[in-house]
Amino acid sequence: MTATIATFVAAHAAGKPLTATIEETYDRIAAHDDPALFIAIRPKAEALAIAAQLAVSGSAGKPLYGVPFVVKDNIDVAGLPTTAACPAFEYRPERSAFVVERLERMGAIAIGKTNLDQFATGLVGVRSPYGVPRNALRADLIPGGSSSGSASAVGAGLVPFSLGTDTAGSGRVPAALNGIVGLKPSLGALSASGVVPACRTLDTVSIFARDVWDAFAVYRDAVAFDEADPFSRPFRQPALSALPRGIRLGVPRLSQLQFFDDKEAEAAFSQDAKLAQSLGAAIVEFDFEPFAEVARMLYEGPWVAERYVAVKTLIETNPQALHPVTRAIIEGARKFDAVAAFEALYRLADLRRRTSRAWSEFDAMLVPTLPRVYTVAEVEADPVALNSRLGTYTNFVNLLDLCAIAVPGCGRGDGLPSSVTLIARSGADGLLAGIAAAIEAGTGRAPAPAAPPGSSAPQAGPSAADERIEIAVVGAHLSGLPLNRELVDLGGSFSREVETAPDYRLFALPGSAPAKPGLLRVAEGAGSAIAAEVWTLDRAGFGEFVAKIPAPLGIGVIRLKDGGSVKGFLVEAEAVKTAEDVSRFGGWRAYLKSR
Repeated sequence: MTATIATFVAAHAAGKPLTATIEETYDRIAAHDDPALFIAIRPKAEALAIAAQLAVSGSAGKPLYGVPFVVKDNIDVAGLPTTAACPAFEYRPERSAFVVERLERMGAIAIGKTNLDQFATGLVGVRSPYGVPRNALRADLIPGGSSSGSASAVGAGLVPFSLGTDTAGSGRVPAALNGIVGLKPSLGALSASGVVPACRTLDTVSIFARDVWDAFAVYRDAVAFDEADPFSRPFRQPALSALPRGIRLGVPRLSQLQFFDDKEAEAAFSQDAKLAQSLGAAIVEFDFEPFAEVARMLYEGPWVAERYVAVKTLIETNPQALHPVTRAIIEGARKFDAVAAFEALYRLADLRRRTSRAWSEFDAMLVPTLPRVYTVAEVEADPVALNSRLGTYTNFVNLLDLCAIAVPGCGRGDGLPSSVTLIARSGADGLLAGIAAAIEAGTGRAPAPAAPPGSSAPQAGPSAADERIEIAVVGAHLSGLPLNRELVDLGGSFSREVETAPDYRLFALPGSAPAKPGLLRVAEGAGSAIAAEVWTLDRAGFGEFVAKIPAPLGIGVIRLKDGGSVKGFLVEAEAVKTAEDVSRFGGWRAYLKSR
């Protein structure tokens, strides 16, 4: 099955019965015949009844109308057991997790609970008493973990999307190994109410899908503040960004990239970086070591004690109930005390300061999702060391409060899957997804995004469902320039490049830091066409952005060369009397380049 969410929604809008979709989904599951993929499946008769009831209520206000999905078995679904891959831990929740309920209100139908590394401890996908889910691409490969079943189900085409969780990389590594997209949201964007914790301060629900479009559509529908979750945070309604021409992507120095002697993986990542560059991104090398040190802290430091807290009663009363490797890892928490915890927090604070400096050099990070691919036999022979290797480029992300998305890359010469991950600071989920969508289109896996009728899929630009406001920027707020982060931090989404009508003059304002231009309107046709970028903000973000604009700049209406108009930066005439007229360059980037 290669059907997307939009395909399902369109089919239902055209009259296909929801019950037929459910019948087909169960037929696909039966034909796939992987007894280790699911821990629990909703009885088909029950799923058909849910579909029939949903059909009676209709599709209005339900952007995921009739779309089947599956859920990692550390996330509650009412009526189905939650085990976290430990039979002795099993309980039956009375209600579904907050995020599941939200997606069900959007019209999605939860089909079953998928296998995982026990208590979400591992990146390999083989630490479960329920067996090892089959990798969707090649049976001898590990499926990746801990969200093994959720990734395998989407990779095998059983459902168009699924939910996992991500603490150290569990929403990205299995995506890479099964040839699909894994979206790891900003911490707190998706509620963790009704989710069995691994490390509560670092956990997030994650999303698997066949393409970026579907993953981000589900993310948009799932984002909501949850008062009952103490780690939930309010986020602006996200919008999928287009790819800004001036985007800077940080890549670890060549000497710091690790592939553990996998030359095919090394070559694949080099090809993926070249693809990003061909799409208009600037590749910036940076010092990866501070990030690598943070990654090592996750399992070598006291954060493993959070895993102990999550299963404290069970591990102290019935330790034999745990998988041997899982138990050994979690029991390792006993060697840490409060002193070690505070020492680690102090060291993390220092590393956060050091890593934060790197973000002035680039807008997003581009790294391999995992350094190399392993078989089940290889992991069984060396379960801990190889698991650790898989977290090389993932373990630091949640500790540093970053968001990420894994997307299949150009591929390897030997046919094994390749994947890259884009990483950015919290709140930049829409920007990351936009870059990932461009890379995905560049590989030929999926077309460039365009919203199909009736779909919940996000759009870049002014037609987005959340009534975003366009604003044109001509100077330091352009992508890749020093103040662009102000737009991204407010949930800004890049829409398109434009030129003003030839009615403007551009001036380099003296004494501004960073250097800024002023755009002044003159007589019609008496100026120059000036290059600009159009970004969109929601109403709250637009208001906050405008409130920060310092004199002599302000917001007015800018006429565009194509006959349209958009709000944008203008300057007071008095401020440019002694400023250099740089209109001849046609834009601020060209002027900076000339310097």
